[in-house]
Amino acid sequence: MLRSGTSIGANIEEANAAQTKKDFATKMSIASKEARETRYWLRLLSKSKLVEYDYNNYLNKIDELIRIITAIVKTAQSNLNKH
Repeated sequence: MLRSGTSIGANIEEANAAQTKKDFATKMSIASKEARETRYWLRLLSKSKLVEYDYNNYLNKIDELIRIITAIVKTAQSNLNKH
């Protein structure tokens, strides 16, 4: 979870420094995949009860982050298709 969770921010930072619109869309798409993987690990931790903790706040935040990143990716890809 640490790897996928920190990869989200790293890929967003790389996207912000992208040299092309295609590179931006690609890096944001990777960030989206990493966010989904992080959500998977959070759900797994929650259901396994390996660590007793209420993960609902984190699950809500990662769902919101996925929605935001997905909207960015869709807009970026749509802009690529226009040109």
